[in-house]
Amino acid sequence: MSDENKNENDRSERSAKSWIIWIAILGLIPLLIMLRNQTETKSVELPYPDLIKLVDGKLDGKQLIAGEITYNSQASELRIVTGKYRLVNENNEPIKDDTGKEKTEFFRIKTPLADAAQEKLLASGKFRPVEPNTFLMSFLVTMLPFLLIVGFIYFFFIRQIKMAGKGALSFGKSKARILAKEKNKITFKDVAGVEEAKEEVFELVEFLKDPKKFQKLGGRIPKGILMIGAPGTGKTLLAKAIAGEADAAFFSISGSDFVEMFVGVGASRVRDMFEQARKTTPCLIFIDEIDAVGRARGHGLGGGNDEREQTLNALLVEMDGFDSQEGVIIIAATNRSDVLDPALLRPGRFDRQITVNLPDVRGREAILKVHAKNVKLDTAADLSVIARGTPGYSGAELANLLNEAALLAARRDKKDIGMSELEEARDKVRWGRERRTLAMTVEDKKRTAWHEAGHALVNVLLDHTHPLHKVTIIPRGQSLGSTMSLPKEDVLNHQKKEMLDIITMTMAGRIGEEICSGDVSTGAAGDIQQATKMARAMVCQFGMSEKLGMVQYGDQNEYVFLGRDMARAQDYSEHTAQEIDTEVKRIINASYERAKTLIEANRDKLEIIAKSLIEHETLDGAQVEEIVRTGKFTPPPPPPPAVTPMHDVAHTPLTETHKPIPPKLDPGLGTPAPATA
Repeated sequence: MSDENKNENDRSERSAKSWIIWIAILGLIPLLIMLRNQTETKSVELPYPDLIKLVDGKLDGKQLIAGEITYNSQASELRIVTGKYRLVNENNEPIKDDTGKEKTEFFRIKTPLADAAQEKLLASGKFRPVEPNTFLMSFLVTMLPFLLIVGFIYFFFIRQIKMAGKGALSFGKSKARILAKEKNKITFKDVAGVEEAKEEVFELVEFLKDPKKFQKLGGRIPKGILMIGAPGTGKTLLAKAIAGEADAAFFSISGSDFVEMFVGVGASRVRDMFEQARKTTPCLIFIDEIDAVGRARGHGLGGGNDEREQTLNALLVEMDGFDSQEGVIIIAATNRSDVLDPALLRPGRFDRQITVNLPDVRGREAILKVHAKNVKLDTAADLSVIARGTPGYSGAELANLLNEAALLAARRDKKDIGMSELEEARDKVRWGRERRTLAMTVEDKKRTAWHEAGHALVNVLLDHTHPLHKVTIIPRGQSLGSTMSLPKEDVLNHQKKEMLDIITMTMAGRIGEEICSGDVSTGAAGDIQQATKMARAMVCQFGMSEKLGMVQYGDQNEYVFLGRDMARAQDYSEHTAQEIDTEVKRIINASYERAKTLIEANRDKLEIIAKSLIEHETLDGAQVEEIVRTGKFTPPPPPPPAVTPMHDVAHTPLTETHKPIPPKLDPGLGTPAPATA
């Protein structure tokens, strides 16, 4: 925080304290009046005859001490007599309390006194005349309401207007949050699975701790580091670990914090953030989701001034205007590097780009061990087995896996988390939770069983598909049935034969369904979508079509950049587009006929798998392989007791089957997520 901000906060605190004091003073005035009235009401009302006896010393048990006659010059007939007397016994000796103090009482008499009576009281020597200062009292009674009204008007209106003016000026102040070192307990020990990225950013920590180590050799630390990776891979966690390791200030801000409804606010906040950073060097600035302000310029729709572009211009100028020797280092994170402005990525601004990839099998095991410190695992639980069975999982998904396993073990009233809970949690995170309470008709169950049996049979018969994990007709997530396969190792790319086998296996569900009922349903919609997407990628992106050759047709981005994509003309002719459609259809039809041939040749095994699914609901991959190999089925062991649902939910029977989401191919990297077909 800058000195200017501190001074402004101090002034506002002093102003608030002064207002509290003035309000307290104004509130004390009526309070004192009330206390005075309450004191007067505690006085004993004394009749006039008793007053005369008290003055003459003839009132039993009471002895006059002193008194006052208060009168108003404008109303002389009204004279208020007040005084004090002590309590005495029969011998006229003062009566004392337990502390030895005389017992006294105040009295008052409000009676029009004659002049003779007044003279008698004054002649006794124990009364004195008092003329009150009525001007002050009348002034307070008259002006106090007006003073209170004026004070409230000033406080609630004029002061709010002034504060609103200050608030308008503070729009340009940076919203960057300083992460205190004592509050950030995350270090590199809490980051696993991204060892290469950790090594690259560890240089920043060493530079912040000992800058001379690099400067004496003439080297300079990168001005900025851009971390690129899929959601959940640990980019933000890695930035927090840098702050936790380095004894430096850490400014954290999101890209959306620069965007405001007023023109010029984003650029002003950028300048203010860098100004604060220079005053607290060495420091780190972490901008999360920088694509919110760092999108490429010139692709907006329509004319006029683009506020985001002005913010980006200010960011570019500030990054180019300070030297890395100042000790200000910028770290940014995004999962959309394809839409960033080229000027932001050039050396001198973001000198180094670090790709934070999905963890491999060793990285997944390390991540599971880090998160397992917070849960209670069974001694027999083997995290390496779970790591091998979770290819393509991000760090966030692995953390969620352990959390779901802990919740499942708690619902089962277990004292620790076992392998069964970890396996179930893995399937739940990837494919959704089992919905055993969903009411399915006999016909729906039969159609789903034959559909999934077709997938499972062809998956086992083909040579280039991933090993079958399990097949089930228990509704899970959005599907009524699922055929799950997991690769043996991490998949780095796809081969043509593998992709053709996956399309063939995807087509087998519709064929099995048609054999069962002689009709087709909408349950193959997900299969058709998956096969079409994969076949089009083979033709347009991967050059796997002999007819169209090794040419990329179209810039197939996973996300649409509206302004850029609308302005770009189609980069191939209508004739080529027709040939692409023809080639995609040819691949789909050929795979369909291939799957149909395999199923017709193994019709008996398909029927055994389907009937086994109807009876047992779930089959492991090894059981399906046994059916394909021997033509016989060994019943599985009794399933574990089902988890009691948390609430009773009314379920409506569905009339269609649905396949799980197909494996997604990244056209840029060629790295797929784990196949789930």
